[in-house]
Amino acid sequence: QVQPVESGGGSVQTGGSLRLSCAAEGLTFARYAIGWFRQSPGKGREGVAAYTLGSTHYARSFRGRFTLFVHNANNTVDLEMTSLKPDDTAMYYCAAHRRTAAYNFALGWDREEAYPYWGQGTQVTVSS
Repeated sequence: QVQPVESGGGSVQTGGSLRLSCAAEGLTFARYAIGWFRQSPGKGREGVAAYTLGSTHYARSFRGRFTLFVHNANNTVDLEMTSLKPDDTAMYYCAAHRRTAAYNFALGWDREEAYPYWGQGTQVTVSS
């Protein structure tokens, strides 16, 4: 059983930065991809970014502000968030997707249903 665990959330002011980390016991990049999602109050969950075997994917609205850092030695993926705005206030989730030949991850990396393993989430609050 793969269980992602997020860390690094907190409170910052507008313009600040935070770095979230995702680790999962039993997960290796050879078999799994990692996705970051977020859910703001009153909104649905949205894909932020994902990593699979040397490829990274970002939702258009986060490019240039959010960056993934991959640590192959311990199979963790960090999400560095800069120039944060109050609209970035959300619960951020890390999720794992077991890669198969049948699923085109490049096209479907931001679909929740592609990820059977989810962390509990870490809260990010950005104040104005």
